[in-house]
Amino acid sequence: MHISKKLAEARASGTPAFSFEFFPPKTSQGVQNLYDRMDRMHDLGPSFVDVTWGAGGSQSHLTCEMVHFAQTVVGLETCMHLTCTDMAKEKVDGALSEAYKAGCTNILALRGDPPRDTEKWQAIEGGFRYALDLVKYIKAEYGDHFDIGVAGYPEGCDDQKDQDILMEHLKQKVDAGGTFIVTQMFYDVDNFCAWVDRCRAEGITVPIVPGIMPIQTHAAFLRRANGMHCKIPQNWIDALEPIKNDDAAVREVGKGLVAEMCRRIIDHGVLALHFYTMNLAQSTKMVLEELDLVSRSGTPTKKALPWRQSLGLSRREEDVRPVFWKNRHKSYVARTQDWDEFPNGRWGDSRSPAFGELDAYGIGLKGTNEQNIKTWGKPETLRDISDIFVRFIQNDLKTLPWSETPVTDEAQAIRNELVDLNRRGLLTITSQPSVNGAKSSDPVHGWGPPGGYVYQKAYLELLIPPSLVSELIDRIDRTQTMTFHAVDKAGDARTNSNSDGPNAVTWGVFPGKEIVQPTIVETVSFLAWKDEAFRLGTDWANCHPARSPSRQLIDHIMNNWYLINIVDNDFHSSGGIFDLFDGLQVQNLDGPLESSKPTVNGHSPRPLAELNGNHKVTDGKVFQEVLN
Repeated sequence: MHISKKLAEARASGTPAFSFEFFPPKTSQGVQNLYDRMDRMHDLGPSFVDVTWGAGGSQSHLTCEMVHFAQTVVGLETCMHLTCTDMAKEKVDGALSEAYKAGCTNILALRGDPPRDTEKWQAIEGGFRYALDLVKYIKAEYGDHFDIGVAGYPEGCDDQKDQDILMEHLKQKVDAGGTFIVTQMFYDVDNFCAWVDRCRAEGITVPIVPGIMPIQTHAAFLRRANGMHCKIPQNWIDALEPIKNDDAAVREVGKGLVAEMCRRIIDHGVLALHFYTMNLAQSTKMVLEELDLVSRSGTPTKKALPWRQSLGLSRREEDVRPVFWKNRHKSYVARTQDWDEFPNGRWGDSRSPAFGELDAYGIGLKGTNEQNIKTWGKPETLRDISDIFVRFIQNDLKTLPWSETPVTDEAQAIRNELVDLNRRGLLTITSQPSVNGAKSSDPVHGWGPPGGYVYQKAYLELLIPPSLVSELIDRIDRTQTMTFHAVDKAGDARTNSNSDGPNAVTWGVFPGKEIVQPTIVETVSFLAWKDEAFRLGTDWANCHPARSPSRQLIDHIMNNWYLINIVDNDFHSSGGIFDLFDGLQVQNLDGPLESSKPTVNGHSPRPLAELNGNHKVTDGKVFQEVLN
């Protein structure tokens, strides 16, 4: 979506929009750290992010890569900086093409700073001299595809302090096709408000987005303010000088100063704030919390769908996904990146999607062996494993091998039941409670446009030992309202579903729209997820030395246990899915695996081979009709 449209929506709603700026790090580890931070900052709910462009395109490849990651993988509306400095027309064309293919529809057109080894800015032969030339070129080549932002300088810029000339240049850029203005950083809010008034008096009516630099440390604050020739109000100096050597105190006081500046900007009718994050999160988050613009729980305040959307070029209309990747959205995007079209409205032919290979980047377990051992320890018994899962559900751990993100507020309704299952050795991977008509504005379960109602069926996915599978399946069959899929690593798979088609587990009803069914359980997707799920567990095992107790334990679970998903199709039921497990207990949680013989109310369960009436297939094939 165009940034100018997002800003117009903010003005119409009276709710300020905010956005973040990131720049390309210098090291590969820095890039990965930034990607993780961008992923977390998505949930703060920015209207857009922008990515800077190095002088002369010195980091152009990384800028384009970051735009693609933010837009397609993280699902952030992204604006790419593009400068004239030392940029031949071919470089500009290449950058615009990459932005287009990534699904990016916003460009911030700048003249840019000269490279560090050049004292003065100069245009190269065949290049562009001014940002105005770049605006005209983008408009001529791409029409209205790109929203084009331009820079504003309330306090002047390095080589031009005359505000009359700068205002004339700004008006020319807007008249040539600029649709929004992002300003240089400042701290003098009186001067900014006067500058905004003058812009309006000069006939500049496009949205103005003020650049806000949060305060990290006193030294960095002074360095950046002096480097940009920003006027620092005297009361700011008086407040920060006495605590300049206490970084925590500087951030706390700075939070209040910057937040008050933002309030005055908003009160002046400017309903947008653009934060120069310096690739850091905490100071920006502190200001947004002070302004009550973000949820302090860390969950998004507004969601279009119950899962995070990709904004890639061909994925903007995607509105259906399997529930299995609920906590691994980056992996799902990576494994479906080569699809020509994406599910919209209905899943379609379940046999057509071809999920990507497991060796693609971003699909395997993240982190080094040392980092993962530090996070999850060195489990030697099943109880150690179950304790890891319990700690995750209780938010003592932020990740599991199967979950890139912490447990959400949604799980609060079933947290006690999940803890109880895992303490009995039944290892839950993904879950959701039933919801019967929550408002779309509900802070926990809500999603979609206002005025709607959302629903979902209870869903549970877990790892269980083979000796419990037959009893559990028998109980599921007796309910008449529950469906399941069960599979082990070798591909022994069973289901009681009579259809390979999708089963909607989340849906919404909204004014003037068809029913939206964005989350499903579907057979082919489950088999693809099975491969990934067991791969992640094996990756976890391989973090430990060969023949170590931890490696043998986790490998045993991956090689022998079943992955099973269960849907309670009666969405009015609140706890029936957990009643299935009454009396089920993995025994010998503290003992050796070989002697572990789970029981059901003191009796040995029937082996899986004795089950009749359930569909059985081999790995890689779609579940067939009921066996005759």
